[in-house]
Amino acid sequence: MAAATVPEVHVTGLGAVSCLGTGVDAFWAGLTSAVPHPTPVAGLTDRVPDVLAYQVPDGPEWAPSAGEPYGRATRLALHAARQAVADAGLSEDETADMAVVMGTAAGESGERDGLSSPAATWAPVFRLASEVGGELGAFGTNINVSNACAASGYALSIAMDLVRRGEADTVLVGGAEALSWAPLASFSRLGANDPELCRPFDTDRRGTVFGEGAAMLVVQSARAAAGRPSYGRLRGTGWSCDAHHLTAPDPAGDQPLRAAREALREAADGAEDIGCVVPHGTGTEQNDVLETRVLREVLGEHLERVPLFSLKAFIGHTAGAAAAFAVVAAALMSRHALVPANIAPQRQDPACPVWLPRTGPVRLERPRILLNAYAFGGSNCSLVFGGETR
Repeated sequence: MAAATVPEVHVTGLGAVSCLGTGVDAFWAGLTSAVPHPTPVAGLTDRVPDVLAYQVPDGPEWAPSAGEPYGRATRLALHAARQAVADAGLSEDETADMAVVMGTAAGESGERDGLSSPAATWAPVFRLASEVGGELGAFGTNINVSNACAASGYALSIAMDLVRRGEADTVLVGGAEALSWAPLASFSRLGANDPELCRPFDTDRRGTVFGEGAAMLVVQSARAAAGRPSYGRLRGTGWSCDAHHLTAPDPAGDQPLRAAREALREAADGAEDIGCVVPHGTGTEQNDVLETRVLREVLGEHLERVPLFSLKAFIGHTAGAAAAFAVVAAALMSRHALVPANIAPQRQDPACPVWLPRTGPVRLERPRILLNAYAFGGSNCSLVFGGETR
């Protein structure tokens, strides 16, 4: 199918819950003014001292209550989902017909950690999409994607396909992750936790720092989006798999490169069209260097003038929700025509020669934004967001 005939996929609603606060206004305010710091994880730090995390502030809406069936990840997702549905102005009929696609790495892992009461009956861990769909009364397709830290990138790709194939006019799509002990302790055993900050592309980075939260979007066909404000369009996506190692990326970088090129091809965009990159940027030694090389291959000489916005320095690595947060950030950058200043690095790694504006925001000169999401197991996903707002 020629790119010019591909059906449009508009983003008409946003929702976010993160360490920066609740709602997209708080999210944007945090990205443009806050310097958040990770904090110790209650109950875990006494046994795993290097574990810090970017945590959603405590509140009654996240606390478990007797007889309430939802875990923390679902509560975060529901809160962001309701924001997105309200932002898009969906009617009851539109919500009832809506599909729901969610990405998460650990799912509802609190029961495994002993952080919540054992369920009276067995329940699957990866049930966020069905719980969000059930709570909102969405009777369309419900899909939960759980391929680690690229999960919500794949969820967004699936949502695009549902719209383009005419299988759904409206899809609620995103990602959610709540902190749980097992992955945090596992990263400590791997030596992959930075004990200070999440500082992608910094010479002194020592690993990643996890975060929690939920980011949700309403995406719609051109027919369903007609007459509504739009943040822009999901224009292209690409997937690939390294099949190299359980936890390490293939140092050759061929597969992340393939994913990025496929996303640009599907979007019918060239390197000269990209105005910003939201990198995966975990702050791990291998990822940041490899991703820099991939961007150099994809964007060529244009990389010199394309600003990168390193989101994980603000909210940590939100794992399965990371790509959805990246698209919400891209939509807000497009709405404001600005790329916020980066927090890190203090000393940029010379092996990562990318442009990370630090002294203040810069104008988003071109509305296309390239986003990357990579995961254990070698899953790679890239997307192109086009910020043609209206």
